[in-house]
Amino acid sequence: MISLGEHILIELYNCNKELIDNSVLLEEIMLKAADVANATVVKSVFHNFSPQGVTGVIVVEESHFAIHTWPEHNYAAVDLFTCSEDMDYEAAYKFLEKELMAERSSFTKVLRGEKEFLGVK
Repeated sequence: MISLGEHILIELYNCNKELIDNSVLLEEIMLKAADVANATVVKSVFHNFSPQGVTGVIVVEESHFAIHTWPEHNYAAVDLFTCSEDMDYEAAYKFLEKELMAERSSFTKVLRGEKEFLGVK
């Protein structure tokens, strides 16, 4: 890894509206995504907003998984952050895409703390 961490920004469009508006189901799905990625879960917190939407964060030893949903747009934004080369974020991405029934999706990887700028070799 040429950075201290990798931040994966996932866009999930045309998701199942009922799934992404249910904090209990989303927490189960996100915990399974962490498992699929070989992440070690520390703690999770999920919250349903009124009238709709969910925000959830799973703290993992490797950093975190977070989700923010807009059921009125069938959209979910997911952030995966890892400081471990062993965490398989692509497996988590594919799992979430399938489980949330996204018709369209994409992800962007952003390097955080690039070592060359920190003087780390």
